[in-house]
Amino acid sequence: MNESLDFFDAIKKLDENGTGVLPVVDSKGRFLGIITDGDIRRAVLNKDFNLESIINRHPYKLYVDSTIDERLIYLKQVKRRHLPIVDKENILIDVFTLDSVDFHVMPNAVVLMAGGLGSRLGELTEATPKPMLTVGGRPILEEILFSFIEFGFHKFYISVNYKKEIIMDYFGDGSRWGVNIEYLVENKRLGTAGSLSLLREKQLNPLIVVNGDVMASLDFVKLLKHHKEHKSKVTMCVREYEHTIPYGVVQINNSEIVSIKEKPKMSFKINTGIYVLDPDVIERVPRNVFYDMTTLFHDMEKYDQKRCAYVLREYWIDIGSKDDYQRANRESLIPKKIDNNEN
Repeated sequence: MNESLDFFDAIKKLDENGTGVLPVVDSKGRFLGIITDGDIRRAVLNKDFNLESIINRHPYKLYVDSTIDERLIYLKQVKRRHLPIVDKENILIDVFTLDSVDFHVMPNAVVLMAGGLGSRLGELTEATPKPMLTVGGRPILEEILFSFIEFGFHKFYISVNYKKEIIMDYFGDGSRWGVNIEYLVENKRLGTAGSLSLLREKQLNPLIVVNGDVMASLDFVKLLKHHKEHKSKVTMCVREYEHTIPYGVVQINNSEIVSIKEKPKMSFKINTGIYVLDPDVIERVPRNVFYDMTTLFHDMEKYDQKRCAYVLREYWIDIGSKDDYQRANRESLIPKKIDNNEN
C-alpha cells in the first residue's frame, strides 16, 4: 500500500489481500512499515483514524537473500506469522508468511552425532570439534539443524564427547532457533549408535539419526514415509558410488582370456550416515559400550528384523577429510535443490 492512501483505503486493501498484514511503501517502493488487522481494530476502539499514527514503522523484516529455513526460524523466534522481505536498498520485495509454505510440526526426534574426534582433518580439529567447523560461514552442525527445521522438526538431541563444551555453549537449549535441544553426554566414546542408550525419554515415533559431519538436502518427511510404508525396523540412507578402475581388467578362465574391459566403472551403494530407527530398536542398544550403527544393522538380521535402504539422490557430502571440507565450502555457494525422484 502506498503511504498516500487513507484509513478506509487501508481496510479495503487488508480485506483484499487476505493475509492480515499490509506493507506500506513510499512512491519509490521503499519499505516504510506495516499495518495489521490488530492495528485496525485498536484504531477503531481508540477512534483514531489517522493512518500515520497506526503504521508500525519498525517491524521485523529480513533481506531477500535469506533462505526459507532462516525465515521460518526467525518467525518462530519473534512469534509472528508474516515477515516483510526487502533488498539492500530497503525496497519491498515480498511478504513471507507461514501460510505460504507447506509447514508441519513433526513429532519425530532427531539425534545429531557430534562426539567424534575428526582426526583426519588434522590441525583443523585440534581446537574445534569437527561439527563446529564452518561451511558457508556457519558451523556444519548448524547447517544440519537448519535442514531439519525447514521440514518442521523441533525436538533434537546432540550426542557430544570431544570438546563438548564448545558445542553445548553454542547451541544451548535451542531457543535461539525456536527448537528444543538436549544433550547425550558421552563420558567415553560410544560409537555411532552407543549414545542412543543415553536417551532418557521413551521414544513414541521413529527416530532419525544423522552423523554430525554429513550435509544433505534430502526431504526428511519423505524418508520417514518410506520407512513406514516398507514396515522397516531400521532404514539406512544409501547413495550410488561409482569407482573407475584405472587399468584394463582381464577376465580369464583356465589361462584363456575371456574378456578385456578398459577402465571399467564399478558401482556400489554406500552408507551416508543417515538413519531411521523404530522406538523398540533403540531399546536394544547396549548401555555403556562402544556400539556402531553398522553393528546395529547386523544385529537386526540376527533378530530377523526388517532392514531397508532409502536411495539418496539429492546433494550429500561427508566431510571426512580436508579435501571434502574445502569442497563443501566451494559448494556452499551453489543453491541445493530437493530432488523429488521416487526411491
